[in-house]
Amino acid sequence: MTDNVNNKQEILEKYREAGRILKIVRAEAVEMVRVGNSLLNVAEFVESRTIALGGRPAFPCNISRNDEAAHATPKAGGSDVFEKDMVKLDLGVHVDGYIADSAVTVDLSGNPDILKAAEEALAAAIELARPGISTGKIGAAIEDSIRSYGLSPIMNLTGHGLSQYEAHDEPSVPNKRVEGGIILREGDVFAIEPFATDGEGLIHEGGSWAEIYSLTRKKPVRMPAVRNVLKQVEEYRKLPFAKRWLESDKLEFALIQLERAGILHSYPVLLESAGGLVAQAEHTIIITQDGCEVTTK
Repeated sequence: MTDNVNNKQEILEKYREAGRILKIVRAEAVEMVRVGNSLLNVAEFVESRTIALGGRPAFPCNISRNDEAAHATPKAGGSDVFEKDMVKLDLGVHVDGYIADSAVTVDLSGNPDILKAAEEALAAAIELARPGISTGKIGAAIEDSIRSYGLSPIMNLTGHGLSQYEAHDEPSVPNKRVEGGIILREGDVFAIEPFATDGEGLIHEGGSWAEIYSLTRKKPVRMPAVRNVLKQVEEYRKLPFAKRWLESDKLEFALIQLERAGILHSYPVLLESAGGLVAQAEHTIIITQDGCEVTTK
């Protein structure tokens, strides 16, 4: 019994350490989001700084702008710079696979109410989080908070559970009112991430290209160039990785082959369906005996 208690405490400490590292990196990265600065420089800073502080990236630094809701990360050699954008920075850090996930919006576009709606929805959700409450009630609080600004939540995106080397686990945490839901229990670890928009509140995949992938299953491959890329990919286990993290003179070919074989899953950029601006706010929480602990605040 004592060993189990000690093991649980060690795991919780790793979640907390991941959160501690993320807070430092997030604060430093936010200062770099300025008109004219390079997106690639920010992403590479986030990922290298995470490693320097003793963590590892749990997924590539997402830098989604304007109607992009998620899954945008700079490509290798990318020259894009920040303009008068609504910028979402979504960061993930893990320590031995135990993840902290947090996002912040930096508004360079002059639309502060969209940002405030997402932030207040997150605060309302965290205030409710405790053992015995349903994810449906959290979703209702998020939706009500965002709609009070005359805006819409992104209804087909959700928060998610976090477990070892699993960035999207149960429970799913809706951003809208739903019946029922999952009852939260002490020890649950998950990310709450409201998205607010002045669009219609739905997202779709934007095109067939992607810069982010994850390993879905292991399977033998015959071609040496494909095996070389697969060997690099296996380092990340089930966690998402960026195309720019890989080295191969036949990278595009290898990724296509691995995806066709069902070995890799790609993550195209998610766009707001009506082209609306999107703001995001996200924290990781641990459900405690009488409430919750925010590891990324």
